[in-house]
Amino acid sequence: MSEKLYNMMDWPEIEAVVYSEENEPKKILGPRVTPEGILIQCFLPGAAQAKILTTKDRKEYEMELEDEAGFFSVLIPGEKIPKYKVETVDEEGKTEKFYDPYAFDTQITVEEEQQFSAGICYDIYKKLGAHPMTIQGVSGVYFAVWAPNAMRVSVVGDFNHWDGRVHQMHRLSVSGIFELFIPGVKVGALYKYEIKAKGSLVYLKADPYGNQAELRPKTASVVADLNQYQWQDDAWMKSRKQLHDEKKPLAVYELHLGSWKKPDTEDGRPFYNYREIAPMLAEYVKEMGYTHVELMPVMEHPFDASWGYQVTGYYAPTSRYGTPEDFMYFMDYMHQQGIGVILDWVPAHFPKDTFGLAAFDGTCLYEHLDPRQGMHPHWGTLIYNYGRPQVKNFLIANALFWAEEYHADGIRMDAVASMLYLDYGKNDGEWVANIYGGNENLEAIEFLKHLNSIFKKKHPDALLIAEESTAWPKITGKVDDDGLGFDYKWNMGWMNDFIDYMKKDPIFRSGAHDELTFSMVYAYSEKFLLSLSHDEVVHGKCSLLNKMPGEKEKKMANLRAAYGFMLVHPGKKLLFMGQEFAQEREWSEERGLDWNLLEEADHAQMKHYVQALWKLYKEQPALYEIDYSTDGFEWINLMESEKNMLTLIRKGKKRESTLVAVCNFSDVTYEKYQMGVPYPGKYKEIFNSNAKEFGGTGTGNPRVKTSKKEEWDERKNSIVITVAPLSVQIFSYTKTETKKAGKKTEAAESKTGVSKVRQQLEKKIEEERQKEEEKNSTAKKTAAKTKKKAETKKIEAKPEAKKIETKPEAEKIEAKPEAKKIEAKPEAEKIEAKPEAKKIEAKPEAEKIEAKPEAKKIEAKPEAEKIEAKPEAKKIEAKPKAEAIDGKPEGKADAKTASEGKKNEGTESAKKKTGGKKNKK
Repeated sequence: MSEKLYNMMDWPEIEAVVYSEENEPKKILGPRVTPEGILIQCFLPGAAQAKILTTKDRKEYEMELEDEAGFFSVLIPGEKIPKYKVETVDEEGKTEKFYDPYAFDTQITVEEEQQFSAGICYDIYKKLGAHPMTIQGVSGVYFAVWAPNAMRVSVVGDFNHWDGRVHQMHRLSVSGIFELFIPGVKVGALYKYEIKAKGSLVYLKADPYGNQAELRPKTASVVADLNQYQWQDDAWMKSRKQLHDEKKPLAVYELHLGSWKKPDTEDGRPFYNYREIAPMLAEYVKEMGYTHVELMPVMEHPFDASWGYQVTGYYAPTSRYGTPEDFMYFMDYMHQQGIGVILDWVPAHFPKDTFGLAAFDGTCLYEHLDPRQGMHPHWGTLIYNYGRPQVKNFLIANALFWAEEYHADGIRMDAVASMLYLDYGKNDGEWVANIYGGNENLEAIEFLKHLNSIFKKKHPDALLIAEESTAWPKITGKVDDDGLGFDYKWNMGWMNDFIDYMKKDPIFRSGAHDELTFSMVYAYSEKFLLSLSHDEVVHGKCSLLNKMPGEKEKKMANLRAAYGFMLVHPGKKLLFMGQEFAQEREWSEERGLDWNLLEEADHAQMKHYVQALWKLYKEQPALYEIDYSTDGFEWINLMESEKNMLTLIRKGKKRESTLVAVCNFSDVTYEKYQMGVPYPGKYKEIFNSNAKEFGGTGTGNPRVKTSKKEEWDERKNSIVITVAPLSVQIFSYTKTETKKAGKKTEAAESKTGVSKVRQQLEKKIEEERQKEEEKNSTAKKTAAKTKKKAETKKIEAKPEAKKIETKPEAEKIEAKPEAKKIEAKPEAEKIEAKPEAKKIEAKPEAEKIEAKPEAKKIEAKPEAEKIEAKPEAKKIEAKPKAEAIDGKPEGKADAKTASEGKKNEGTESAKKKTGGKKNKK
């Protein structure tokens, strides 16, 4: 070693590099300009010889061994650092040539460091992790990882024989990020980070930001290039905003990619590739009528039985089914087929695996130090420290990553309730209260608001869905209004209550009727998504079919009714795979679905039934258009618990889209069942879960029902229908068409009818008048002879129709009970009234009794009560308002005939009054 070189050495730093305890190796390793020339220092463990090869002038400079551990240096002439390679020869004579990794500048700016430290560098995944790139014309991979408390971090892999001394990373002082560009590393290379913690403990960690991982049980990260795939889903991405409007239908098919279908046993593979699954799944989903699929977590996870909910590789799709590019193909293919893809995502907790995030840099970096805050007792996992900006940045950027790099149409967040409550799943003394003494996780709340607001700002057309099982308010409320900002929330309360109800035998369901109706009490507090998810068909809970009571036929009927009720209940829909054809065994990730069941008629019919459900769902706006408005739903009758029945109304924006649903959860048929309907009109049964094509008995209503104006269920109109057992029946509404001329026609017909009656009455009166004229002549002759014999007082009327006035007290004519009627002899004058004189209104004290000239006397029978008038009451004066009964000499009618026919309403008044008629002047 020359004295000049010796004097230029920083021996303490060299010792730190040799002992692998240096966290800023670029201070000593690589080239630097000095007054004496360009000093290049390299730490090359295992090398016996080394030299520098300049690429431009092809000069070689032999390096001197400064430390036997492999520390070399050389001083070359010049003032500008040349582009060069290092050539080494090991003890076995093997030669290697490579660019010096410490000759390249960092790719992370100070501004990005500051943003990351503040938790707002939303594309940090483009900097951290392993990214293939070309710098200064040299291809390689840029590695970066956040480990602020580590003594030293190295990249290890096949490219350096997993030796942590070779590629020691440089720490950035502002953020605590370690970074290094390693030339020559190819896509597909395996790597990990070797971390030397304070205390000299050395261990390996997978890359938290790694884009690919080895297939379990191996745990290394894999270099991947996400920029090569050519997307072809532009049409879908442009239309997504309209499709994701809450006024559109949303029917989600939840599935686990690894167990939806499995290759044949002869194949020998445990899983299909993403590219193989895509066409099979897309065809099936389109056939069934779903709008979206929801994938249980595809992020890398080590344990199959966790179903993906214990994630170690948040930025890597699991290698069980292929590469990142394969998964991009899957997403692209589904979009081209018009199917949205929602990804399950787990920001609530992470596993303790030593190669993962736990104690990442020797400290509790991602989790809490206090186990009362950082441990989840239910799942044996660790809880994120949401108060740490870099941890929040890791998670927020991850959600954005799946939306941006893989075109995810939505994120469904798992276990949100466990994030919101500090005491979730914990007993007293096992948790730490917040600064106000409460159990609310204030940091997690702020994190969710931050995440959702940024996510919706960058991807307003993508969905955010929360699996939250408590009554925490405003989960789907706007962040500006102190809400959390989700688009939808799983309705766990409805799912638990409804399944509990359906488990009961119909005989006992009446006592649990509130489990059907209670969900509508809070239905509009959030924007709910009704889910019958994987959680209900695992861990001994059995399949949905086997939750139903009765023999298989009854189980099928109950399950059809359950699905039908989910359809008519407000909220978007989700159904787990296999339940659409009534899977009998509970789900297991170890085997595929029992597709062979479709060879049996009843299972095939169930599949057809679910297919028909989603078809109807998408065709009827009332089932989705105003799901989250109280205008979209009404109960008709929710009180028939003894019948296990509910009747309800679903409405859309237009009245014509109104639907009426009848839900019968009893095993009884109700014939001639009357129920109220919202509007007068016609009601047609458009769907019946009991139809024969679905495996039912066929009981239903083949004919259209026209409402009657008969009040029922507190509604003015009603219909009478047949209600099938264990069924949901849906009726569409059609307004009864009426012609504009209808009212005029009815009025004309009514008028014509009245005219005919009037003509008949007038004709009959005319006939009676003629008969009376003939009798009058005889009456005149007989009157004189019988005048003396009459026992009753004669009442003579002069031709001039002399008026007889009576005092007020003589207004009434009283008759004994047995003489209620005053019967007149045939000779007596008949009282005639014209048809148009419907009512004769006259006050007793002002009534005029007029006698015509021909009517000289009115004789009463002996038993009849005498009508006596006081001498001074000779005239009955009528007020001007009193209506007179006009009668002409030739217009007389028989009072008895008119009374029996009841066609002249004036006759009734005539019965009550006595006296004659007044002639018109």
